[in-house]
Amino acid sequence: MSSNKALVPEAKEALNKFKMEAANEVGVNLKEGYNGDLTSKQAGSVGGQMVKKMIESYEQGMK
Repeated sequence: MSSNKALVPEAKEALNKFKMEAANEVGVNLKEGYNGDLTSKQAGSVGGQMVKKMIESYEQGMK
């Protein structure tokens, strides 16, 4: 059983766009579809950038 299901399937396209933007900001080349050839460092930097941007967005909303 996969726990990797989106809670809101309609958000998939927006999340993919967000992921591509974050990857571009940290200099990681993502392809559409499979990206299993990325190093752990590259994948982590993309995920970290996404979290950073989400926190910044949340903090802006609190002001």
